Amino acid sequence: MDENLGKFIDNFAQLVELAQSGRHRVQAGTQLLATLTEHLAVPAESVSVVVEEIPPHRFVDADILMAELAGEDPGYRLVGIGGGDQRHHQSLSDMLQQSQMFPHFPLSQPDYTNLAVGPDEQRQVVALGLWLFSHGGSPIAVLQRDANPRYGRQSASLEVLAGATDHSGRFLSEFRRRMQHRSVLKGQIISLVMGEYGPSAAGVTFHARPTLAAEDVILPGGLLEKVSDHALGIGEHRDSLKKYGQHLKRGVLLYGRPGTGKTHTVRYLLSRGEGATAILLSGGSLARISEAATMARALQPSIVVLEDCDLIAEDRSFGHGPQPLLFEVLDAMDGLANDADVAFVLTTNRVDMLERALAQRPGRVDLAVEIPLPAQAERVSLLRLYARGISFSPEALEDAAARTEGTTASFARELIRRAVVAAALEHIPVADSHLGKAVDDLMADSAALTRSLLGSGSGSGTDGDADGHGGAFPGAFPGPFAGPPGTFHFGG
Repeated sequence: MDENLGKFIDNFAQLVELAQSGRHRVQAGTQLLATLTEHLAVPAESVSVVVEEIPPHRFVDADILMAELAGEDPGYRLVGIGGGDQRHHQSLSDMLQQSQMFPHFPLSQPDYTNLAVGPDEQRQVVALGLWLFSHGGSPIAVLQRDANPRYGRQSASLEVLAGATDHSGRFLSEFRRRMQHRSVLKGQIISLVMGEYGPSAAGVTFHARPTLAAEDVILPGGLLEKVSDHALGIGEHRDSLKKYGQHLKRGVLLYGRPGTGKTHTVRYLLSRGEGATAILLSGGSLARISEAATMARALQPSIVVLEDCDLIAEDRSFGHGPQPLLFEVLDAMDGLANDADVAFVLTTNRVDMLERALAQRPGRVDLAVEIPLPAQAERVSLLRLYARGISFSPEALEDAAARTEGTTASFARELIRRAVVAAALEHIPVADSHLGKAVDDLMADSAALTRSLLGSGSGSGTDGDADGHGGAFPGAFPGPFAGPPGTFHFGG
């Protein structure tokens, strides 16, 4: 035998011995494969794994339900899986197959993470853990994982292992049934967020329900009631509507210049909608409208708010027509059953960007309301509202309102703030003179850009009629909105 070949064989034999001794060291401790085989009373590597994907926003619900289902067995166990980063990259099936040759998945402590269950509340949930328990009299194992884009997982999952595949199916059927009837999201105000890895990897953000009285929303007489009755009041009479075969699903469009109070009106609806689930979409998250509609149906009664819808109408992908996202919004609204207690509330600064698409698909929005520039009496009311606790004279407020014709609610709020800031800089109490000076400054020609940024244009009163109503939108054309300002109904 060649001397070099002999040395190679000797060295290779030593390498095999080292590998085998290392394998025995790795086997120290309780291994995943042995644990599952003992629990299921069948070779675990021979059993099919059934995977159930969980949307990230329902992962807390899944964690609560898994603890409940496992807890029905007094002898349940929750364990973790060791093995470094490999456990994150491999499925349960891969771990079991690999463990037959190289057992390096010892049991350890479960991994946990904290997730929000409300505006000011969190829950510690199992991020990676193996539930071992009996269900329906038979042993079952469930590996629970959270969504983790770092390891390529865009959704959470349950990996179910049972002695018989049909038992896994029965367990998951019960799991889905219970998931349909409960959620930490129900009755909450949430926004869908766009994460670094895309919408599927992002969760939800919880918001505190605002506290807003009707007197805190300054609109022309009857307008707030009309919006509230349509968005919320219809749901309060759902039984009567169903009895007579009338649909519950409805759409409200709030339109008008920036700063007139559309978002403030939405906040009022949210404050009044106690018990209703509210889903807020704006900007990039409008792309998640289909997901939001699905959630709204499951969590009804629901309100879906889509702010600044004109932004998606302006983004055009092909030719000169509206881009598909606008029609996806309309399709999502149309896709819900008529008996779904879901209200869609859309806001826009540019109604002309939406009008044609809405007119082509009648029935998606059945009430459109203009939120106009405040008239003289409303400007006085706005100044009083924002000046609560400040001793301005009635004459000063009337004068300020008269001199700020054509301005918005946002302008009134900034006017009061300017007066307070001026008094603070002088280290003296706020007086009428500070309000008058703030009006002078903001209505000066040099402040035209500031007024524009506050949604008030030139402030010359030419943006509407004498009462501040009926301002024209650039590019608007005659259509379903033609008629008296204030409220319009779409056909269909």
